[in-house]
Amino acid sequence: MKSFQRKRGWRNILQSRPVLVFLGIVVSIFAWAVFGFMGKMQMTIKNRALAENKVAQLSKEKEKLSSDIAKLSTDSGVEESIREKFGLAKEGEGVIVVVEDKNQVEVREEDSGGFFSFLFFWKNWFK
Repeated sequence: MKSFQRKRGWRNILQSRPVLVFLGIVVSIFAWAVFGFMGKMQMTIKNRALAENKVAQLSKEKEKLSSDIAKLSTDSGVEESIREKFGLAKEGEGVIVVVEDKNQVEVREEDSGGFFSFLFFWKNWFK
């Protein structure tokens, strides 16, 4: 009978309101920490995806630069690069330079009718 009363005594202590409130607070703190951890995990997953994209982009850029270096190691690659940068031509070749005309007159398309064509007529009449 004494052992039953001892067990019941511990059970009464563990099931008392202060102990249950304390355990509820401890569980709430752990739950809050788990939710914070989940938020950090989501942010880490996004940052990892961004970093992987950046690595892929940089590896493509590295390949492009490697091919440009390989191209510049040949005489024809150096010649092509100089032609593009400075607009040079070989002997016997001509260079065509396209220049925009600054005195170009702007021609407006008139409406086929209506109120706006009437305003356009009066605006041009008093110019």
